[in-house]
Amino acid sequence: MRTRKTARRRPKRAAGVFLSALVLLAGSACSVAGADPIGEGPDTLRVVLPEEPPTLEPCDASLTATGRVTRANITEALTERDPSTGRLEPALAVKWTRTSATSWTFTLRRGVTFHDGSAFTAAAAAFSIRRATDSAIECNVDGYIFSDSEVTARAVDDSTLEVTTAEPDPILPLRLSFVEVVPTSTNPDARVRKPIGTGPYRIDEWSQGRFLRLKRYAGYWGETPEYAAAKYVWRAEGSVRAAMVTNDEADVAIGLAPEDGAGDRAVEFVTNEVSYLRMDATKAPLNDIRIRQAVNYAIDREGLVTAVFAGRPSGQLVSKGVTGYNPRIGPWPYDPERAKKLVAQARADGVPTGTTITVIGRNGIYPKAAEAMEVVQDGLLKAGLKVEIKMLDVNAWLEYLLRPFPKNTGPTLLQAQHGNQAGDAAFTMEQIYGSQGAQSSYGTPALDAAIDKAQLASGDDRQRAFARAFALQNDEVVRDGVMANMTGILALSPGVRYQPDSATNDEMRLADMRRAD
Repeated sequence: MRTRKTARRRPKRAAGVFLSALVLLAGSACSVAGADPIGEGPDTLRVVLPEEPPTLEPCDASLTATGRVTRANITEALTERDPSTGRLEPALAVKWTRTSATSWTFTLRRGVTFHDGSAFTAAAAAFSIRRATDSAIECNVDGYIFSDSEVTARAVDDSTLEVTTAEPDPILPLRLSFVEVVPTSTNPDARVRKPIGTGPYRIDEWSQGRFLRLKRYAGYWGETPEYAAAKYVWRAEGSVRAAMVTNDEADVAIGLAPEDGAGDRAVEFVTNEVSYLRMDATKAPLNDIRIRQAVNYAIDREGLVTAVFAGRPSGQLVSKGVTGYNPRIGPWPYDPERAKKLVAQARADGVPTGTTITVIGRNGIYPKAAEAMEVVQDGLLKAGLKVEIKMLDVNAWLEYLLRPFPKNTGPTLLQAQHGNQAGDAAFTMEQIYGSQGAQSSYGTPALDAAIDKAQLASGDDRQRAFARAFALQNDEVVRDGVMANMTGILALSPGVRYQPDSATNDEMRLADMRRAD
């Protein structure tokens, strides 16, 4: 999320876990890897991403692949968090007040219109909240941000919105920064392919499998973005994406690795994305904590960040600066001998350590994703476990990420990545570690209770409570194998000025991109 200086907004959040990409159009024989250049004029920003968005549905914008295109470009929220300061800033709401333990009143920005020309009002805001949190669409934002929370929104008048929760929620305005606002004409019962928003760009054309073009919205309420249009294409290979920028076939390429060859076009930036392996601790042999500990000891984190992807070893799913981050939790040490002993002990006690564990990987989740899982597999094999890798594209992989999970799959390790753009551990703990979390494969009553207690706290008490919950997960639950806090790399044309930040992986604001000349 980003703040807005006068009318201009700086980059903002997303969470996320999420992506985009594009196949190229017709063109010259000298283009990269035989692909055609994007072929647009100088007033069009050319962006190449690792994969095509699985959807542009606004209530799924917390998915990285969707949010990177949608958030703050096509659609906007009531509030937004500045990633550099952590402060919550106005967006479509100009101010908000907590009127009781369970109620908040929001004053909305006047003079805003949707891309179809209709007025943005409190009725549209209330509709968007209901659609995202209380419909049969099963929005990702509902499970990820609101979980089982009951939220009621009503328009007091055109510019005043009242939002009420069943239980006290001290961070409700922050949660609403994930609800993208759409007009009341939006289908309330089904996902939409081409959303209508209030953002600086509107959808012009989406040729599925080929490209997505956005055009500047003439009626935008804020500062007019510099580029009249943006065209996205997607290429799976990082080296191809980098070469497109160095060969002047694209202006921006994201999701690169150091060896992709971007050269002096490469820009590194710190992300809040944490890579990890989610263990299905309900199935043998992963239902034995010794095996889950062995998995952690068998992962060579230093080797991964040195030779495979950019980042630094980590031991928890949030990065420094997020409320609840526990500085006492470090990365698990690489100790292959201890891993072998734990597996041997479990085997001696009758644990079926010969059962095949399947690593469910995702192509393009980060650079060299398959190679990273091969490193993990090698360590686990040496520890005495039987492991196979199954790499999937994003849509098939989502079947394993979100409830309800596929049945009869046996024990699995899910290659995943979590980005807490909201800056509060509530957006990590409940959805990923709570027993009924949208992305949780395992929880315990003690951890659920610790999460519930932290959710209701505020200030320093909130920080301490979530830090204790992270310690409990690390010491007594061991539901996952956290690997690294990731470093992002993008390639930037010399003709474009853009400063990426920790939110860039999940939300890349076109309005923040300017001509260098």
